[in-house]
Amino acid sequence: MNTFRIGWRNIWRNGKRTWITVVAIALNTAILIVSYALMQGMMVDMVDNATRMVVGDAQVHAPGYRLDQSMYKCIKEPEKIVDAARKAGIQAAARSYGFGLISSGSKSAGGIFWGVDPAAEQKSFELSKHMLIGEYLSAEPGKNVVLGQKLAKSLHADVGSEIVAVVQAADGSLGNELFTVCGILKVAGEKIDRGGAIIHRADFEELFVSGGRVHEIALNAWGKLSAEEVAGVASVAAGDDEVKTWKQLMPLLFEMVKMFDVAIFIFGLVFFLAAGLGVMNTMLMATYERIREFGIQKAMGSTPWRIMKDVSIEAFVMAVFSTLIGAAIGVAAGLYFQEYGINLEAMARETITFSGIAFDPLWRATLSGKIVMLPVFVMWIICVVAALYPAGKAARLNPVRAMTHV
Repeated sequence: MNTFRIGWRNIWRNGKRTWITVVAIALNTAILIVSYALMQGMMVDMVDNATRMVVGDAQVHAPGYRLDQSMYKCIKEPEKIVDAARKAGIQAAARSYGFGLISSGSKSAGGIFWGVDPAAEQKSFELSKHMLIGEYLSAEPGKNVVLGQKLAKSLHADVGSEIVAVVQAADGSLGNELFTVCGILKVAGEKIDRGGAIIHRADFEELFVSGGRVHEIALNAWGKLSAEEVAGVASVAAGDDEVKTWKQLMPLLFEMVKMFDVAIFIFGLVFFLAAGLGVMNTMLMATYERIREFGIQKAMGSTPWRIMKDVSIEAFVMAVFSTLIGAAIGVAAGLYFQEYGINLEAMARETITFSGIAFDPLWRATLSGKIVMLPVFVMWIICVVAALYPAGKAARLNPVRAMTHV
């Protein structure tokens, strides 16, 4: 404890220089904490938007369905998979898909009909809460439809509008039905926005004469299990059906998440090097000013190791003091951005999308103990390592020459 007290006293021999270094280290620490929190927040939001909106942690499809979305390529035993997932605490939503023509007045467009169980979708995913206007489907079938935003715009459809669906049914007949628009979604991704028409599963079966065919089961554990664990549970019950995690379903997004880790490392390296050079410069100047003092210490029997230890402790004490200030600033700023975020809506002309998924324009930080402590601990190590060079120079001084140094 006495050594640290002496170290604290020594770093303030030149208060102006020490304060410059302290401010630099504190700012570096604060910037790193805020930057890491913002980057972590972006990654968490990206994954959450992808998995919790509609995709899920994993999905089950019939073999080859994703390459050729045929009405006849369906999951063999969907109930078995759904039951297995729910027993494991995983929410599951079975979906059926079919293509057709959608008309409203004189406007028409091609679309993909989603046959869903509204109750299961509302428990499993957040898409039902992502309404621009109107309401999501009710639990009972009623010839209602929820449209993607761009599809509704191209059809000039609004809540209450009637649309005509014309499709090729599974039995080869021509299916057609009149639906009422009950809601329009916010921007949720290209696939849904441009062609999504979500209807009750019972209405889907009647329109397509699908015979209860299920083409997709989306699974969401809401963070309780990893994507791989969710896929593992589904694989046991899926048999020959394909089970893929969101990482396999959206490889571009997964690669982007991994790129963030590299970006964080490079970003941190630059700031750590800057802080290390600042500490090295301060300790070199302090060593130069105390050459006679170190010479006297060596003449009185101090070992080179003792001198190196003293200089290193001075650097460590300065690092601890600086990072405590920086951590306080960084945590305060991180909590602010976690609560209020950064609104990117003004900078982006339209909703930000990546890999077909729309992202919230409000960029929030995600603060955690790891994000705060990692820059602090690494900064301590960098500062001590940076002090080894001036400490080594002090330890190698010739005591006779050092005592006569002017």
